[in-house]
Amino acid sequence: MGVAASGAGKTGAPGMVTTTLEEMVNWARSGAMWPLGFGLACCAIEMMSTQASSYDLSRFGMELMRPSPRQADMIIVAGRVTRKMAPVLRRLYDQMPDPKWVLAMGDCASCGGVYNNYAVVQGVDEIVPVDVYVAGCPPRPEQLIHGIMTLHEKVRGEQSFSKWRGDFIRLG
Repeated sequence: MGVAASGAGKTGAPGMVTTTLEEMVNWARSGAMWPLGFGLACCAIEMMSTQASSYDLSRFGMELMRPSPRQADMIIVAGRVTRKMAPVLRRLYDQMPDPKWVLAMGDCASCGGVYNNYAVVQGVDEIVPVDVYVAGCPPRPEQLIHGIMTLHEKVRGEQSFSKWRGDFIRLG
């Protein structure tokens, strides 16, 4: 029913919705992302306020930030990443199960911000692959929500099973 409402499914007979397995899996993944908060600086305060009652990320299926990377499928890197914290971020990313996504929040996480020196990583994409960048110093909670919605659109458009299609055709 939710698939037809979002426009992803095709309607057949009344009361029946048809869709592909890929569209259904992507819809479910985008509706229940579990974020791991990696707050390092002032952007972390804005990320925390997004969880509060004024903005309420619960409507996106994100009731709380996960305490462990093994329970999360999305990491929000909020703030500047120093060279000393970079291995920790990489370890957390490697411990997350697949599929996993990364959202870089703020100018410091995106490009180093005003910290153009040897101690700060000039963009978190040097450490982990980033799916969505949220600009601002610090970005407002509305911008983070827009970034999350952008990530949802990206996940809904992914081709999750395309790498296996060739195997099924050759076996069949």
